[in-house]
Amino acid sequence: MENSQQSSAPQRTTHAPTSFRYYDLVMAAFVTILLLSNLIGASKPSYITLPGGDPWIFGAGVLFFPISYIIGDVLTEVYGYARARRVIWTGFAALAFMAFMAWVVVSLPPADGWPFQSDYENVFGNSWRIVAASMIAFWAGEFANSYVMAKMKVWTDGKHLWTRTIGSTVVGQGLDSMIFYPLAFWGIAGWPPETLVQVVISQWLIKTAWEALLTPVTYVVVNRLKRAEGVDLYDTETDFSPFAKTERV
Repeated sequence: MENSQQSSAPQRTTHAPTSFRYYDLVMAAFVTILLLSNLIGASKPSYITLPGGDPWIFGAGVLFFPISYIIGDVLTEVYGYARARRVIWTGFAALAFMAFMAWVVVSLPPADGWPFQSDYENVFGNSWRIVAASMIAFWAGEFANSYVMAKMKVWTDGKHLWTRTIGSTVVGQGLDSMIFYPLAFWGIAGWPPETLVQVVISQWLIKTAWEALLTPVTYVVVNRLKRAEGVDLYDTETDFSPFAKTERV
């Protein structure tokens, strides 16, 4: 019985059911990748050598952070903007707690004989400027991504999924990169203006390329989740304010 339900076509609707089977798992995956990519890779610039021999600088976190945007696209496509909004606010709260916890742990005096306090500060002791930049960029970029994704689904009548996954990434990741790096690193040693501009552009291009490259995976995940949940949700009657009340799920 369960297998036949999963293989049946999802029902087109503008009203989501009161609960979903896999929504909580998708939310957990989103928040996990969000926290790890911000904790491990956000502040380290790396590079690759171009064919001409010149280095091209990019932020190391770009290798994994775009996965959160892909999951964000899946959330909006399958569960609708309102549920995606709930996940975005959950991620925002998780980022805030991570920053608070890092500040508390780094600030605690180390035990006598423990020689790694300076290393710990270098890894986890991000300034509040970087934390604030990360949270503002995440908030703006994710809501822009979800909004564009939901609106384009209605405009395209659910066709051509690749146009809205890539289109929403161009907008959302563009905002994320243009907000985060200037706010976080402008005027800091090791981040001259030309490096900032190069990193912003490279982040934008790489994130969009990631989205395009993983489009077949997105198609598979979206189609399977729609069949498993039994609905194909369209946001034609949705309040798109980031501060609107989201229904309990």
